[in-house]
Amino acid sequence: MVDTSKELFRTIGTICAADRRYRPEAYLFTLAALHFTVAALPQPRHVTGRELVTGIRQYALDQFGPMSRAVFEHWGLRATEDFGRIVFALVEHRVLSKTEQDSLEDFRGVYEFDEAFSPSSVAYTLADDLPDLPPHPGTTTG
Repeated sequence: MVDTSKELFRTIGTICAADRRYRPEAYLFTLAALHFTVAALPQPRHVTGRELVTGIRQYALDQFGPMSRAVFEHWGLRATEDFGRIVFALVEHRVLSKTEQDSLEDFRGVYEFDEAFSPSSVAYTLADDLPDLPPHPGTTTG
């Protein structure tokens, strides 16, 4: 297993040099989203590919809001299966581990980016994150 940040960055660099489909940020984001997903569980445990990409969607929306799809496209990510390819590359390089039941198929077609990150499905507004504010002076409430 990779023990230090320096080793992790070196490993991701090696993976990206061999397979240029995805930017290094996609690998780092996937690892952060894995941590986010596992931390949301009542007890830490292995997560399935379907569970991970569900967590990835939520984490992306938390981090990037309505820009999630654009960020993913910039990183070379077009479908949930791309996250599976990243995970299995990280498994191959001993950054992550898998069970005998895990397969790339687990990541295939979990959701479509067009739907999952469309403006109509992204219920994110700045107002949702703001505390209740008093009315602006000079306005009436009614």
